[in-house]
Amino acid sequence: MDNEKIEKLQQMIDESNHIVFFGGAGVSTESHIPDFRSTDGLYHQTYKYPPEVMVSHTFYTQHTEEFYDFYKNKMIFLDAKPNKAHLKLAEMERAGKLSAIVTQNIDGLHQAAGSKNVFELHGSVHRNYCQKCGKFFDVNYVVNAKGVPYCDECGGIIKPDVVLYEEGLDSQTINGAVRAISKADMLIIGGTSLVVYPAAGMIDYFKGKYLAVLNRDATSRDKQADLCITDPIGEVLGRIRYKDEEKRYDLDRSSTGNFADQFCSDQDDTKDGKEVIVTVDGKEVYKTSIEKDQIYQIPEKKMARTSCRSKMEKLQ
Repeated sequence: MDNEKIEKLQQMIDESNHIVFFGGAGVSTESHIPDFRSTDGLYHQTYKYPPEVMVSHTFYTQHTEEFYDFYKNKMIFLDAKPNKAHLKLAEMERAGKLSAIVTQNIDGLHQAAGSKNVFELHGSVHRNYCQKCGKFFDVNYVVNAKGVPYCDECGGIIKPDVVLYEEGLDSQTINGAVRAISKADMLIIGGTSLVVYPAAGMIDYFKGKYLAVLNRDATSRDKQADLCITDPIGEVLGRIRYKDEEKRYDLDRSSTGNFADQFCSDQDDTKDGKEVIVTVDGKEVYKTSIEKDQIYQIPEKKMARTSCRSKMEKLQ
């Protein structure tokens, strides 16, 4: 990983206060959700019909049962968990650095990570509605239904609240996303090839200071970008830290000082249940929910960086 580029991204983020993240399928591949256009993506796998046909409005209406067979097996991933990218973006929002996420994904992992202001351009698998009476159903109802899911009140067919090919985007979502992008002082594009329109066209509304592209492959915006990084997006964003949330401690080798009380005192917060993350030489070596009067050992005498957060996050 290019440390100079990570440092430059850190500098851009430090200098920005209204960041917007525009993301695609590549954000969720580290959560083991396949994308569409990469070599091992859905569009390169063999099915009875081309995948782009099976996720079209016409196919849904004319071959509803086959649509749901593909949709349930290839587009819903209930076991997927937020990865480092999702968690870091949620952290950036809580820190007041990130103002919005604009995503083309339908997996709901940004919300699962704790993000609040998320514009889902293509909808979400977690929302489903009866086409006859309008009643909404969660994703479990759809997954557990045999074949085509039907409304338990009127018997109408339930449709996922996702945007299929041949369908238009929700105008309210578009307006919110465009407004957020146009007000941003930094735009981070991540995990998207920028070939799906009209979503990709929203980038044109950005007039801010910094444009960063975090994507494995080249995109049409690379030439205009201030920074391009091709390393895994979760690993990249996982390196980002905030000065106001971090302190450094010179810890003695195999020391047994009351690190919990020391840390909480420095944070001006002595409540139990806070989280401590310790990194040595850029690598996380220790992570725990601290309790007062508990003893913590740090393995080596090095400058360790710590961060206190109110929510536990599982190490990936």
